[in-house]
Amino acid sequence: MKARVTASIVLALGLALGMSGCSLTAPQDTLHMQESSVGVGGTVGKVDVRNAVLITGSADKVGNLVATFVNNEAKPHRIEVQHGGENLYVTVPAYGVKKIGGTTETRLLFTNLDAKAGALTDVFFTYGTQTGVTLSVPVLSSTFPGFEDYAPAR
Repeated sequence: MKARVTASIVLALGLALGMSGCSLTAPQDTLHMQESSVGVGGTVGKVDVRNAVLITGSADKVGNLVATFVNNEAKPHRIEVQHGGENLYVTVPAYGVKKIGGTTETRLLFTNLDAKAGALTDVFFTYGTQTGVTLSVPVLSSTFPGFEDYAPAR
């Protein structure tokens, strides 16, 4: 009788291990967050910078910053965006979302873009007394399909 119980337990453990397959040793993808878009993201204080990308024309030194800002606080914030010696500003409403760079949105145009399409360039985001964040923002050409409407307007 004891042999049957022991055999049943061993069989149950063997089945459990066999049916779990690779899940015991496979890495969990939910532990490694990755950007699922073209741009990059970061956080400054209570404001999230999401999907930031610079769009440039074909031989331009001008870059249009396309990004979304999410304010997680009950007061508006004036975000300072720095690149290539230029400081540009965008205000994000309290508990609000501010999209920039599209055809109907505010545009932040950097006229001293120091990177060509396909490269990464550092852009610094800050507001108030918050410690800012530097993001390596991808630079894309407006000649890529889907980015034509984001070309910097002159």
